[in-house]
Amino acid sequence: MNIVKTISEIQKKIKKYKSEGKTVGFVPTMGFFHEGHLSLMDIAKEKCDIVVVSLFVNPTQFAPGEDLDIYPRNFERDEKLAISAGVDILFYPDLDEIYPKGYLTYIYTEQLSSILCGKFRKEHFQGVTTIVAKLFNIVQPNIAVFGQKDYQQAIIIKRMVRDLNFPIKIILGPIIRERDGIAMSSRNKYLSKEERDQAKIINIALKKAKEEFDSGIIEANIIKENIRKKIQTSDLARIEYIEIVNSVNLDSIKSVKSGTFAAVAVYYGKTRLIDNIDF
Repeated sequence: MNIVKTISEIQKKIKKYKSEGKTVGFVPTMGFFHEGHLSLMDIAKEKCDIVVVSLFVNPTQFAPGEDLDIYPRNFERDEKLAISAGVDILFYPDLDEIYPKGYLTYIYTEQLSSILCGKFRKEHFQGVTTIVAKLFNIVQPNIAVFGQKDYQQAIIIKRMVRDLNFPIKIILGPIIRERDGIAMSSRNKYLSKEERDQAKIINIALKKAKEEFDSGIIEANIIKENIRKKIQTSDLARIEYIEIVNSVNLDSIKSVKSGTFAAVAVYYGKTRLIDNIDF
């Protein structure tokens, strides 16, 4: 595996691979890899000849007071995991390489970025779309793989790719869960033992919502309220939102049907967990 620090070097390598007729799969990450990340790398490896993974903790998607400074980092561990996953290039740029002094340009996907998580993290998705667009321009992959745990992010990226005419296919990998059902996330390490034990209720509530839909309940308000009641049985839970929306433009819906999903954000202490389930 090659570890590449500069834009010029990775573009040179990608140009060579493409001149040889090889396809490039790309997985953008902020590091501290877990099985969820590795599953996305596996998808890219299955679909393409060359797998590129970026590791960059992107400051523009963190608001003041969020966890940028303490976001978990362990490059040596990530390097070993990337090698074990068969990654060809680990792109590991410094901050100044991505955002040089005087940087002024940002990308914002209207409407989709101001609801759900965007309602509470005002600048988050502007930072996400900007860094992903930059990485797409740098790596120029044939496909890019994102996880369904960040469903809103994936939908926004798909819209950006369509609207800005990136010749890239976006593939979603399924949510990978811990044994206790919690969706894998680098931030899970922040949870105390008691918080971790109680956070299991999120997945239980979502699975119960899917069972209700399968049994014939389609009223979104009823299903949302039942999710809320279930999560609130955990006394440490602080619910930020529970929504049921369609998977194209994230519009709220009254009647649940195929092509819609339930999304939640819940705090345990200072740790914000997100999760979702398809209907």
